[in-house]
Amino acid sequence: MPLETSSRVVQALTRLGYNAQREAVTLIAESDAPELLLQEAVEVAPDDALVITVDHVRTAQDRDPVPDPAGVDDATSSAASDVGTTPTNTPDSAGATDPVDTADASESTAHDSAASTAADPSISTGTEPGKSPPDTGGVPVETGGSTIGSRSPTPPAVANDMTGQSTGTGAYDEFVGVFRDRYERLSGQLRGRVNHRPADSIEAMGGGADVETIGLVNDIRSTASGHWLIELEDTTGTFPCLVMKDRDIADLVDELLLDECIAISGTLADDAGIVFVDAIHFPDVPRTYRPSTADRHVQAALISDVHVGSQEFLADAWSRFADWLHTEEAETVEYLLIAGDMVEGVGVYPNQDEELDIIDIYDQYETFAEHLKEVPGDMEIVMIPGNHDAVRLAEPQPGFDEELREIMSAHDPQIVSNPAMVDVEGVSVLMYHGVSLDEVIAELPAEKASYDEPHKAMYQLLKKRHVAPQFGGRTRVAPEERDYLVIDEVPDVFHTGHVHKLGWGKYHNVLAVNSGCWQAQTDFQKSVNIDPDAGYAPILDLDTLDMTVRKFV
Repeated sequence: MPLETSSRVVQALTRLGYNAQREAVTLIAESDAPELLLQEAVEVAPDDALVITVDHVRTAQDRDPVPDPAGVDDATSSAASDVGTTPTNTPDSAGATDPVDTADASESTAHDSAASTAADPSISTGTEPGKSPPDTGGVPVETGGSTIGSRSPTPPAVANDMTGQSTGTGAYDEFVGVFRDRYERLSGQLRGRVNHRPADSIEAMGGGADVETIGLVNDIRSTASGHWLIELEDTTGTFPCLVMKDRDIADLVDELLLDECIAISGTLADDAGIVFVDAIHFPDVPRTYRPSTADRHVQAALISDVHVGSQEFLADAWSRFADWLHTEEAETVEYLLIAGDMVEGVGVYPNQDEELDIIDIYDQYETFAEHLKEVPGDMEIVMIPGNHDAVRLAEPQPGFDEELREIMSAHDPQIVSNPAMVDVEGVSVLMYHGVSLDEVIAELPAEKASYDEPHKAMYQLLKKRHVAPQFGGRTRVAPEERDYLVIDEVPDVFHTGHVHKLGWGKYHNVLAVNSGCWQAQTDFQKSVNIDPDAGYAPILDLDTLDMTVRKFV
């Protein structure tokens, strides 16, 4: 059966340390002697090749055929013949989860946190993240009927990728330019809701006049009476705006971050020196927003924070995840989106060297590449960097350099900048590693943003239409010709990582997912009270935007 043979070809090449182009797999699978052609293709490939290409297969076809299968190398023959019949151990009902539907999730009813996730019997394995699962008897999963070889994903289209486009030198004028760009683009989203008056013209208006204006938050401070004074800045100057403590909108001041763009409506004081605020407007996601979906049933796995190189990297859980991707149950999982921190890195936090399993950063990426080879070769992979990866820390972060790309070239992944908007089968996925979530969680009240509910912090970024609004704090920002961190177009899915916590929900019909990690708790995390959710793989139905969470520890 051709599909079954394709699956065997993929598995055989994986066992031999190769990946293959999809067309190459098809040529081998449809040949009269797949095992022999596979061996010939491997032999004609250069010694340093990681991917078997169509050219390798066609060259092998042009060679004289081997007359007797008995002459096939034992290891190759064994690998090619037993794929699909050798059972692989994956979690059963104690280690793989039932679907968790988020279709009806909202701000108030979303699956809020990893704590509630772990308590939900539909997705809990009964083990803590980072611990080995209970002995389930090693229930085998037959892969012989897998349709893995029939995956035919369309390469995702990527927007907002600034890799190779960086022009910033750190000059003062460049920072001014990027904030002007931020203001112009975000104020453009607000101008349909308010009749904007620039700061310099407000000063010329008479006392008691109605005022609407748009600006970046330059300062927030409380008065002696407990009211809030917000200073807004536009391209013409600054103007003070007073929010009275007894107004309903006073709670919104708790959500404000410096440097974000907002609009206010209010009334000028009699002396025209200050605006009394009646309403605060955010760029926000329209409540009427309706996401796009795929035209066919196809799925994407959303993961992040693999942290290969750490002593706490969960290699066994990763292998169980990769094995599951080879099963028939996962045949529709055609995309893998990795939101940063492929490796643990070096010198990221104090005394990190004491927690490293692999000291050299390039060796970490080499090992990550080997683990990535366990994933089916016919999946489309998109990855962005994170703060542990070997790129600049300042955001936006360009994709990896050519040396690192070559190390991870086996699957020919799309390696793009952080953040990036990725179109997957018509579904727009905003991928952002998530360093600014630390800032949001630190600045906002716990009920609006916390590590236990990371998706609520993501709601704030969607509301502000910017993935890192506050400058000068925990998030480093690099000046570029434009502000790549503005959310111009509303995404259908917002995917982040960084905080090592699992959380998801819907905000104005946008699915926000923080996908946990693949690293058990480190000593450093213990010292800062971070209890990670490790070994989870959110699986997104692109045709419905429903989500299933699977756990592999």
